[in-house]
Order: sequence, then structure tokens, then C-alpha cells
Amino acid sequence: MDFLQPTSWSEALAMRAERPDALAIAGGTDVMVELNFDRRRPGALLDLGRVVELREWSVDGGRVRLGAGVPYARVIDELGTQLPGLAMASRTVGSPQIRMRGTVGGNLGSASPAGDAHPPLLAADAVVEVGSAARGTRLIPAAEFFTGVKRNALEVDELIAAVLVPVATGPQQFSKVGTRNAMVIAVSAFACALHPDRQAVGTGIGSAAPTPRRALEAEEFLAGELADAGLWDSRAELPDSLARAFGERVAAAAAPIDDVRGSAAYRRHSLSVMARRAVTWAWDDYRHDLGKAA
Repeated sequence: MDFLQPTSWSEALAMRAERPDALAIAGGTDVMVELNFDRRRPGALLDLGRVVELREWSVDGGRVRLGAGVPYARVIDELGTQLPGLAMASRTVGSPQIRMRGTVGGNLGSASPAGDAHPPLLAADAVVEVGSAARGTRLIPAAEFFTGVKRNALEVDELIAAVLVPVATGPQQFSKVGTRNAMVIAVSAFACALHPDRQAVGTGIGSAAPTPRRALEAEEFLAGELADAGLWDSRAELPDSLARAFGERVAAAAAPIDDVRGSAAYRRHSLSVMARRAVTWAWDDYRHDLGKAA
């Protein structure tokens, strides 16, 4: 197995074009497990750890451009205000050591249905920025990036450069259920984001379908009910019946299976509960954050 180690983004894209059989590796928290268990044997590893451009983030035009090599630990420490949902999810990833090494870009590349970063990215309407030496930059909405179980929309000569995430204009929440309280793969996960600037709601479902997905009907239902009742402006209490109806629609949007971590029925039930609780917590934050413009 060859080991390729570019030091710049242009060099990384050139190597990718020359070696389509190479498997990109960032923190290695997923890839090395697969190699150790002999689940994958690529012709080469393309180590992106020394590509400086991938380890940077910036804010421009109301969006955070989060380099694919920024680890979870930095998301937690540096972006909790701008990207609260992603920071919450990052805190649930593995151990402190994993959070120091693992990256959001690597999570996207693995495209696992249970990836913790995926639900908050979907809820925030994130866009994945990918690059190719031959064709330049391409932008893929996060909702279109996942194409199957551990499959994504990358072409063979492309690498993930960054993810573009709108800065939060309202509260965000993330919840996941696992077989224990820490260092666990999600049995199911859910994220929601309130977008009061456009009176919209975002959602993200994890580990309860072949790919991470949004609950579009639930989003439209809740945003419409909030608008019809004047709640976006009044910031009155969220009716429990509305939160429950939202949770039921989130659960209906899932397509779970039975596996060693949990049953399909449990996944649907847990999503309903998590969605109800998450939107209630987010709305309570919105009600009491009167300094944030709606």
C-alpha cells in the first residue's frame, strides 16, 4: 500500500487525480478501524493531515467556511456561538482523543448513516464544497451529498475542501440515543434548528435510514403552524400538542431497520421523543433570547 502525503491543496488534488484508487484519510478515526479489521485494502492512502488550507475556518457572508480538516475539538472550542448545533454534536463524538483527531470533513467522507455531524449540518442547510484538479470547485447541498449507506456524491477525482454552514440566527439542538452514555455509535440521532430570520425550521435525522436525511414535511408543518399562530413574533409558549405532532412527523420521515444496536420500532419512538424535546428546548431558548433579532 502506497502512502501519499501532500502539503498543499493543489498537490492533494493532483495526487487524487493521479491515484483514483487512493483512500483519503484525515484524522483516521474511521479509516484506521476499517484497515485494522481488514475491511478495506486500498491501493494507497492519501493523508491530508499536512494540508494547511484544510485546517482553517473563516466567516464570510453569514456563513462559516469550515475546512475539512478542522477537528471536532476546535468546533467545540471556537464555533459554539456560530454553529451551536454542530458544536453540541461534536461534544458527543467518541473520546477526547477522538475529538482531537476526528474531523467533520472525514465524517462526511465516510458518509455513515450514524455520523454525528450529519444531522446538524442538514438542519442548518449546510453545503459541501468539493474540489477537483480538472474541474475546479463544486458545491453540493448536504441534503444531496449522501447517496447510500456509506456512499456520497464525490466523483473519483474529488476531495472535500470544506463545508459551508450558515451562522445560526436562532437556537439549535442535537440529541442522540446510544447503548451507553458516551463513546457510542448512535442508535438514533436528531438535530433541529430554528431560523427566525426566515421563519423556517430545519431538521436532521441520523442512524434511522440508509442515509442521513431531513424531515421535510415536519419542517414545513411546524414552521406553518408557528406562523399561523403568530408565535414567531409573540414568542409565546410552544403548545405541547404542537411539539408532539412535530415529533410524530419526524418519526414518520425515518426508514429505520432492526440491527444489533436497536429495533426499527425503538428508533422511530426515540426520534419522536427526541424531536419533541429538542424543539421544546430550542423554542424555550428562542423565547428567552429577546436580544436576538427575529
